Parts: sequence; C-alpha cells; structure tokens
Amino acid sequence: MGVTTACVKRAFRYRFCPTDAQAAELSRTFGCVRKVYDLALAARTQAWARQERVNHNQTSAMLTVWKKTEELAYLNDVSSVPLQQCLRHLQSAFATFFAKRAKYPRFKSRKKSHKSAEYTTSGFRFRDGRLTLAKIGEPLDIVWSRPLPEGAKPSTVTVSQDAAGRWFVSLLCEDASVKPFPANRNAVGIDVGLDHLLTLSTGEKIANPGHERKDRARLALAQRRLAKKSNGDGANRAKARRKVAKIHARIADRRRDGLHKLTTRLVRENQTIVIEDLTVRNMVMNRSLARAISDVAWSEFRYLLECKASWYGREVIAVDRFFPSSRLCSACGTLREKMPLNVRTWTCDGCGTTHDRDVNAAKNILAAGPAVAVCGAGIRPQRSTPGGQSATKQKTPRREP
Repeated sequence: MGVTTACVKRAFRYRFCPTDAQAAELSRTFGCVRKVYDLALAARTQAWARQERVNHNQTSAMLTVWKKTEELAYLNDVSSVPLQQCLRHLQSAFATFFAKRAKYPRFKSRKKSHKSAEYTTSGFRFRDGRLTLAKIGEPLDIVWSRPLPEGAKPSTVTVSQDAAGRWFVSLLCEDASVKPFPANRNAVGIDVGLDHLLTLSTGEKIANPGHERKDRARLALAQRRLAKKSNGDGANRAKARRKVAKIHARIADRRRDGLHKLTTRLVRENQTIVIEDLTVRNMVMNRSLARAISDVAWSEFRYLLECKASWYGREVIAVDRFFPSSRLCSACGTLREKMPLNVRTWTCDGCGTTHDRDVNAAKNILAAGPAVAVCGAGIRPQRSTPGGQSATKQKTPRREP
C-alpha cells in the first residue's frame, strides 16, 4: 500500500446550477438510466431463474431492441452513453455478488434511489474549463471551488442530484501532482470510540464533534412536520421532505469535512498508522448505540485514511477485531479477564500501573501492528491468563486459518 504510482485517479466534485431546460433534460436522463437498469436486472433475474446466464453484451443488445419498441421509444431522446454505463454498473454489481462481496443487486426506486448519470469521453466535451454534455446543449454553470490539476483531462463525468435538490458534477482525472510525503519513523496506534472520536497512542484524545447531535432538535422538528403531511406526491410533502434532506446534507457535509482534515493530518505526520479492523455493519445492530456509531462514521474514516495513505506513501495496518487491546496491560502484558465498558481507568494486577482505558488500548494496537505486518494475519493473544502470565506468551502472533 505504501507504493505510489506516478499518477493517481481522483474525482473532483463541484456544484453547478443548471438552467430549467438542463434540469429537465438531466432529470429525464436519470429516469431513463433507472428504467434501463431495472429492465436489465429483471431480464438477468428471469434468466437466472431458468438457470441461464446473461452477460453485459446480451443486455447491451437488449437495449437496442428496447429502443425500437413504441413503449420505450423515449430512450432515444437522451444520450446513449449513460444508458450503456448503467449496464456496465449492473455487470459490476453481479460480479461482486458472484464473488460474495455484496448482496444480490436491487431494483432502483424512483423516490429513494440515487439520481446520477455517468458520461464517458464520447458523451461530453471539456474545453477551456467549460463542460458540455451530450444532448444537454449549453455548457454547465459549474462553481469551480478549486482548480483541476494542471493539464488534467477528465476520463469520465458523473452528474448527480442529491435528496436536498443540489446538483453535482464529478470529474475523474489523473492527478500527477500527488507525490509521497517525505518518509519518517513516526508510528501511531488509534483506538476509536464514542466519547472521543479517536485516542492516539501518544495520549492525545480527539473529541467527538457530534454533528448529528447538534442538529438533532432541528431534524426531529422537520421529521415531525413531514410525518403530518398526507401521503402522496403533493407539493407540500415534497417541500417538507426536502427540508429534512437539507438537514441530513448539512450533517454529512460537516462530518466529511472534519474527517478529511483529520485523516490528512494523520497521514502527513505518521509513516505507519495502526487501527482496529472493526465490523461496523454488525455494531450498528445494537439499537442503543446505532445512532452514535453512525454519527462518528468509522467506516468512512478508515476508507479516507487508506486512500490517502496509498497516495502519499504511508502504511495502514489493521489489527484483528478480537485483539483484547483494552484488557491487556501495555506495560507488562497482563491480560484481565473482564473489562466492562463503564471502566475508564484501571490498575494492572501484575505491575500496578494505572491505565487510561483508551490510551492503553491505543498503545497495545500500535504494539500489535508490526506483528500483523509480518504475519499477514490477525493478532489474538491468549484469551485467558490464569495468574497473570507474562507478555512473552500473550503477544505471540498466530496465523488465522
């Protein structure tokens, strides 16, 4: 992961303000993309029931036939590039399903699905900082909040609209300006939490900003008003739904901004970063902690950290989730049998050292990192240590099957 290529592909996302005609055309494109995706998924599902396999080339041929029918003739009114791209996305979804990395692909809902359309180089023109999409007409009025890399040429362009009604355009470019940071010998262990977002092995604790908690009252009020609206597609209900979406968007934007700043700092300062390999999707099943866990966004934090580490020549090591970092004394290696969540400080029975629970866990995670890097597997010290055994036995790594 520490090896960085000459160029990395990065997506640069910007907001834009479409004209009424552009908004109508893009909305029509979104609907056609959703329709083609659902038709192709239905065809592949029916074939699967007959124990047959349908690949991308066959669905592409189906699209040509659908366009010639009277019922689906409106598919010819939009660019064919996003329609072909959605078939490629469906093929990728089935590939991950057959590889057992995801569930079976689902149909797109008109109200709940993400509205987007992807254009390849044949479907757009980018000249002198002006982007024009096929069958859209005028160039998009993009708010260039930051410049693209010098000489960058987008390979794909994705146009989307979120639930709050905001329009975005994402340009995928090769960025040659990304270079590895100067190497150093700094290493840090990170213990994630809810009271504190992160606790570092250096003893530093980073407070949990609690973005959702700050807007919880406004969100609850907006949701109550939405619940009182009559079901259907009425204008008042749509307006109330958009107010709820704007609050969610505000929370997500602030959370993402904070995680970007935090991960950039960690990658800039440390050569090696050791974290826990947590299964967040299982942890959020705890109804009493689900909201708090979702607010801290541990999965997004890890994703951003690993991406930036690969760009800038750093290394991220994930320690096995069952590694007892909180119950293990970082000074002598004595392992306690139990450590309730309400215990925030404890004293080791073996050496008498008093530990802060989170700082001690971060130190143990950092100590386990090199063994994970060498063995290529999770590190699980002995689960029980009658009489308090030494760290020599407890810190011996074992390879998982």
